[in-house]
Amino acid sequence: MAKTIVGAVLENDPASRNWFNVILNYPGVHAIFFYRINHFLWTKCHMKLIARFLSQVARFFTGIEIHPGATIGKRLFIDHGMGVVIGETTIIGDDCLLYQGVTLGGVGTGEHTCKRHPTLHNNVMISAGAKIIGDITIGDNSIVGANSVVLKDVPPNCTVVGVPGMIVKENGVKVHREL
Repeated sequence: MAKTIVGAVLENDPASRNWFNVILNYPGVHAIFFYRINHFLWTKCHMKLIARFLSQVARFFTGIEIHPGATIGKRLFIDHGMGVVIGETTIIGDDCLLYQGVTLGGVGTGEHTCKRHPTLHNNVMISAGAKIIGDITIGDNSIVGANSVVLKDVPPNCTVVGVPGMIVKENGVKVHREL
């Protein structure tokens, strides 16, 4: 696996040419860079207002909204990131891949202190337009298909498609079962 976000882009995107191109032209890389600063301000400095404001500035420039309270592991690659939303209590493991229009959204409104957004374990891919809603878990090495809506936990090593999401592959074997 790649050791940096730039390495993850070079490894996962055949259109990437070199590290300079990635740093200069990939808004997903820019969004993660700003997120790391904002998350530090949010968690270590307790400067929540400034962190939230700067996250909105980053959203303006990248089209990717990442709440500074989210927890993101190493080498998250957001490809064609316009419209990606990552909520406050989201947890994302290492080596995950998100495409455009993905929502990692929460349930409930108002002042909640509980976990209300999804958890993605390591090496998860969420395809374009997919919506993962609520305090659910997507297991290691799982894939969520384009425009799927997932409202329940997904076991490791599964492929989920549809509305509502259904498992179509588990541990490399074709299946057809509800979540």
